[in-house]
Amino acid sequence: MFTAIKTESLSIGYTDQLLFENLDLHIPRGEISVFVGSNGCGKSTLLRSIARLLKPTNGSVLLDGKDVHRMSSKDVAKKMGILPQSPVSPEGLSVYDLVKQGRYPHQSWLKRWTEEDTEKVEAAMEATRISDLRERAVDTLSGGQRQRAWIAMTLAQDTEVILLDEPTTYLDMTHQIEILDLLFELNEKKNRTIVMVLHDLNLASRYAHNIIAIKDGKVHEQGKPEDIITCDLVRSVFGMECQVSKDPMFGTPHCIPFGRGRCVVPELRASTGS
Repeated sequence: MFTAIKTESLSIGYTDQLLFENLDLHIPRGEISVFVGSNGCGKSTLLRSIARLLKPTNGSVLLDGKDVHRMSSKDVAKKMGILPQSPVSPEGLSVYDLVKQGRYPHQSWLKRWTEEDTEKVEAAMEATRISDLRERAVDTLSGGQRQRAWIAMTLAQDTEVILLDEPTTYLDMTHQIEILDLLFELNEKKNRTIVMVLHDLNLASRYAHNIIAIKDGKVHEQGKPEDIITCDLVRSVFGMECQVSKDPMFGTPHCIPFGRGRCVVPELRASTGS
C-alpha cells in the first residue's frame, strides 16, 4: 500500500481544547478513505489540518513526503483540493465564475487561461449536472444546487487528492448517490485519492475502501468496512446499539440502529428492546 498522506505526531485543536495529540495516520493513495465518528469528535478539524487550513500545535502533515505547512499555498492547491463545510461565495458570483476559481492554482504570469482550463471547467460542470445553471448567481441556488457548484469547483482544480467535508450536505437521496457515484468514478477511472467526512455510516461503508473511525482524539480503528464495521465498533464509537448485516446489493456492512419507531413485525420489537 502506497501512502498519499501521512501525519506524524500530529497535535491539533483550538485555544481551549486539544482534539488530537501525537496522532500518526496513514491515508492510502488511490483509494477512498472516509472519516466517521460521533459529532464533535474532530473529524472536520482533522480534515482542515490535513488541508493546511489549520496549523498544528505540534507534528506534521506529509503530502507525498513533503510537509504541507512548509509548502506554498499554490503548490499545495495543485496537488490537493478541499471542499470545506458550508463554504460561502461572494454575493452575485455566477456558477461559472465560481467553478473557474478551481483553475486559479494553475495560473501564473507566464501561464494564462488556456483552452485546457475551459475544458476542465466545462467537464466539472457537466459531471455535477450544473451546466444549465452557469449564469445563475450562486447565492440564489437551492442548497443542493449550491453544493454541487462547490463540488464542481473542487473537481475543476483537477488535483491528485480531493478532500471533502460532508459533500452530501443539503442533498436529497438522489443527488447524494449521484455525487458519491461521481467521486467513486473519479477514484476508479482516474485513480484520485478521495478523503471524506461522512455521517451516514451505510454510505461510508458502501463507497469507502478505507474507514477511519475517530474517538477521543485517536484512530479507534481503521481498515476495510467489511473488516471493522461491527456492532461493537458502533457501540464504542457512537454509543448506539445496532444490528449489522450485509447490504443486499453490494455486500458491504449495513447498520440498522435500534430505537423506537413503527414496527410492523411485533416480534422484532421485542428482539430490539424498542
